[in-house]
Formats: sequence, structure tokens, C-alpha cells
Amino acid sequence: MNATATLPLPSASKGAAEPALAVQLRRVERRKRLRAIALTLPLLIFLAVTFLVPLGALLVRAVENPEVASTLGKTGSALADWDRKELPPDAAYAALLADLGAIPETAQAGVLARRLNTEVSGARSLIMGTYRALPLGTALSPAQAKEKLLAQDPRWGELPYWWAIAKNSSRWTPDYLLAAVDLKRDAQGSVVRVGADEAAFSDILLRTFSISAVVTLLCILLGYPLAYWLATLNERKANLMMILVLLPFWTSVLVRIAAWIVLLQSNGLVNRFLMFTGMTDTPVPLLFNRLGVIIAMVHILLPFMILPLYSVMKSVPTNYVRAAVSLGSTPLAAFFRVYVPQTYPGVAAGGLLVFITSIGYYVTPALLGGAGDQMLSYYVAQYTNVDVNWGMACALGSVLLTTTLILYTVYRRFAKAELSLG
Repeated sequence: MNATATLPLPSASKGAAEPALAVQLRRVERRKRLRAIALTLPLLIFLAVTFLVPLGALLVRAVENPEVASTLGKTGSALADWDRKELPPDAAYAALLADLGAIPETAQAGVLARRLNTEVSGARSLIMGTYRALPLGTALSPAQAKEKLLAQDPRWGELPYWWAIAKNSSRWTPDYLLAAVDLKRDAQGSVVRVGADEAAFSDILLRTFSISAVVTLLCILLGYPLAYWLATLNERKANLMMILVLLPFWTSVLVRIAAWIVLLQSNGLVNRFLMFTGMTDTPVPLLFNRLGVIIAMVHILLPFMILPLYSVMKSVPTNYVRAAVSLGSTPLAAFFRVYVPQTYPGVAAGGLLVFITSIGYYVTPALLGGAGDQMLSYYVAQYTNVDVNWGMACALGSVLLTTTLILYTVYRRFAKAELSLG
């Protein structure tokens, strides 16, 4: 027998083997991480391209103001030190004449005119009229340029038009975001509230939040007992009922809205039923008003409330309520004191989901509501498709995005506080 076969390994060999094993384990872990990153990288790229990039473009466009800065650069420089109390210096007139003459296309001049017209009424005709009248002369001095412009249109001697050019001479502006909350910059650059006859978006925001709050409350009142009933059924019946709950997800929103138009119109099934039962003698106005919008939105968003509630209720042990009853509590008191508090996470999650979804609704209020029932998304579409004011549309979209992030942050804080207390 070989005696050396039974001898233990030297301690130096053990010490060398342990670091080598650790290095090998680290390499294996590194390969696993790289493999996981490689598998998730396509999804991350997809999310970045389809979600993060559009959001970034939205936020940038909400503060971008390129129309005046890119066409009237010399004029903006000439107005940089202007006190805005008297007419600008003659050099500003000469710079304006040079800038207008350098615009290559009528379409670009139209973009400039439309942007200034949002600041002061009449700027569109002023800019386009002057642009079409060019050239007004060659090798003009600043005083001659001022004289030519005033002769072509006396409105160049009015301060509001020059204020609009000076205020928008920077490529970046807070004006869109300020206008989205009924604020503006005055001629001196100070932030002030708009006049009562101009204020509109505060009421629109309040209307959007109020409609969303009412819809969320009704979804909770209707969805809670329905989710509780589903949670108490056996698995077979619960699955069958859940298919009926999910059925609206498989139907187009436009189809559901069209169905509600048929049901809620003056000669629809709802009014026929009300008059048949003698509850009313004349048709009840249910369409093209706030009531019709709320009814349709509750119907569409109710599954978003039921599903979180159902998932939470299925995880609540039923023996807690029975234990409370066995200790002397009434069934109703046991339900509200023992069972309901355990379902608060589902109520919070469903309410947040419904509220955030409803504040961005556009199609339902547009088709079922009246002029005073349109929510903020309607005006985003208006500025995008009709007015072609992308800055204002993006500013309103940024308001919706900010509201959503604030609500989610509040929800997360309450959720963390509840977990710490639990």
C-alpha cells in the first residue's frame, strides 16, 4: 500500500484551492447576470423607445419655443436690453426687416405668424402682410427701416406686438406650462394670473378631477360588494362570473359607447322603461350631459376596481370573521371591523387605477358629454389636431403626467406607512 495516499493535503494547497473556487463562483454568477441582462435587454430597449423617449419629447416640447427664436434671431438680440416701456430702438426695426427678408418660405413665415398670434390678436395679419410686402428697400439705415415698416403697417408702432416678439425671443419658455394653470408673464416678465375672462384651464382641471373622483367613488361602491360576492363563490362559479366581469375588456370602447347612446337617448330603452313604470312622464335627459358621461365611464372602468379587490379578498382568511363572531361580535360589526380593514390595499390599488385612468379619458366625454363636460384630454386633442399648437398640447399633457406621478407617490407613501404599521 502506498503510504503517501493517506496523507492530508498541505495547508498551502487548501489555501490556493479556496480562492480559485471563489473566482470560479464569481465567474458563474457574472455569466448568469450577463445572460439575464441579455434576455431583458430587448424589453428595456422597447420600453425606452415606446415610453421613455415619447415622454421626454413631451416634456421638452412643453418648454420649447423655436418659432420666434429660429426666425427672428437678430430681432431678439436687438430687443435684449429693451426696457419695454417705449417703442424699441431703430436697430430693432432694421433687424426685424432683415429677419423677415431671410425667411425662405411662406410656410415658415406662417408658423411664425401663428405663434405670435397666440400672444396678441392681429399678429398673424401683421407678420404675413409685412412678409408679402418685402422687399421694402435695400441698404436701409435703422431709421429708414423703421419708417418703411411704419408706412407699410402702422401697427408696428404699437407696443403689444413688440412685447410678444421680445417675450418669445428665447428658445425655451415657461409660457405653455404657465398657461396650462391659468398663469402668464406680463410685459415685464413677471408671472401673474390671467384675467377672469381668460381663465379656463383651472375650471377644466377641477372638472376633470371631480368627474374622476365621482367615477372612482361609484366604482368602489359597486365593485366592492360584487368582488366580495365573487370571493365567496366556489372556484367554478367564480371563474364563470369572472368571465362576465372581463367581458368588457374584449369589446371595443367605441362599441360600448354606441350601445350607451342607444340605451340613454330620449327614445332609448332606459327612458322607455322609466315611462312604462310611471316613474316619469317625459324622457329624462341622460345623453350629452354629465350623467351620461359618468354612467358610461363607470361601466367601462368597473373591472379595473373589481380585479384588485377580488385578488385581495381571496387572500383574506375567512376564519377571522368567524372568530370575531364567536367572541361576541355581531356579523355586521365583525365584517366592518375585521374584514374590511384587510381589504384596504385592494380599495387603494383599484381606486388609484380607476382615478388615474379616468383623468385621461377623451372618447367617452367627447361622444356622450356636452360642451361643459369635456375633460382635459379633449383640449389636448384640440390643440394637437385643430389649433396645431404642440407646445400647449404638450403642456397640458405634462400636467396630466405630473398629476399621475403625484398620485402614485402619495399611494406609495401610504402603502409603505401601512406596511410599517402592520
